[in-house]
Amino acid sequence: MTKVTFTLDDGTVETIRAIAARKRKPRSLVVREAVAAYARQEDKLDDAERARRLRVLDDVMARPDTRPPAAVEKELRAIRRARRVGWRRPAE
Repeated sequence: MTKVTFTLDDGTVETIRAIAARKRKPRSLVVREAVAAYARQEDKLDDAERARRLRVLDDVMARPDTRPPAAVEKELRAIRRARRVGWRRPAE
């Protein structure tokens, strides 16, 4: 473990102390658990970003096809065939 020094406001320090006392855990463990919980939730999208990404997806889906379905299917078959052989290039 690494010992570090942070400057926190009085309210935050009191909150850490209260949680530590209530849970009967060291304050350092309370802080580590809080940082870990924050890191887990940080990867989640907020409502505004989720809505923005859905709008982008809706815009893309509303665009007309750029290639005929037969051409798309032909390309997908080629990709599947390549995956079955492990993406090896043919011998030259």
